Amino acid sequence: MTLQQLRYIITTAQKGTISEAAKELFISQPSLSNAIKELEKELGIVIFSRTNKGIVISDEGLEFLGYARQVVEQADLLENRYLQDKVTKKRFSISTQHYSFAVNAFVDLVKKYRDNDYEFMIRETRTHEIIEDVKTLKSEIGILYLNEFNKKVINKLLKENDLVFNKLFDARPHIFVSDTNPLAGKKIVTLEDIEPYPYLSFEQGQYNSFYYSEEILSTMIHQKMIKVSDRATLFNLLIGLDGYTICTGVISEELNGKNIIAIPLDVDEVISIGYIVHKDTIRSNLGQIFIEALKQNTQELM
Repeated sequence: MTLQQLRYIITTAQKGTISEAAKELFISQPSLSNAIKELEKELGIVIFSRTNKGIVISDEGLEFLGYARQVVEQADLLENRYLQDKVTKKRFSISTQHYSFAVNAFVDLVKKYRDNDYEFMIRETRTHEIIEDVKTLKSEIGILYLNEFNKKVINKLLKENDLVFNKLFDARPHIFVSDTNPLAGKKIVTLEDIEPYPYLSFEQGQYNSFYYSEEILSTMIHQKMIKVSDRATLFNLLIGLDGYTICTGVISEELNGKNIIAIPLDVDEVISIGYIVHKDTIRSNLGQIFIEALKQNTQELM
């Protein structure tokens, strides 16, 4: 077993396919496949299961990947300390629903990481994909919410995939509207107040279940409803159509501008926002820094 083989395994898990990993590693697909098979044979385990659609990391592979990441991270630290002329690129990825505090924490992470050579990724994506990303270790950390309506289904899915939810804070429901919306002057709005306006929600793809919705009260019937697959478009439609979306109320003027505002929604609901991780892996140094940044950026919200 070599460090190179461990790097091959980590990159393949991140990319999800042998072909994409081979491109990233600048080697041929057969060479990469053989290297992985040789390591699997040496260890007596199956790290990746081969299917018609590509590769799927096995339960044994997930456990092995956690250890491999730790070994490679320690090796990188040694190389950075004693082989200054050799640059090793650091990689780190998170997957999240749309939360400004997650972006702010990611910015803090990048600012704290002083090395020049890195490849970081923040994926604002759908709920099911967040869970899948953390399950397969494509992302080390995922950020989503639980409430009374979805927690039974989401917690079951997390448990089945050996994932753990860590709560950051509880929030009361709000709506986002533009500062020119007729509701903008209200201190609080009711469901009756918002009924005449277009309701905007983030489309969840093939897993478009009420339980995976990024917005609470997903089973409500709306007179006017628009689904979008791009969050920037959603915010543009809030302004252009006097629409609204239901949210946590957490917004950053620095990131979202001053023309989107949050108004409390008068409903008896609580939203628990937190991060998910794989229970069988130890947090990387970058993962620990990001989690601390998350806590700092949400401290005033707790």
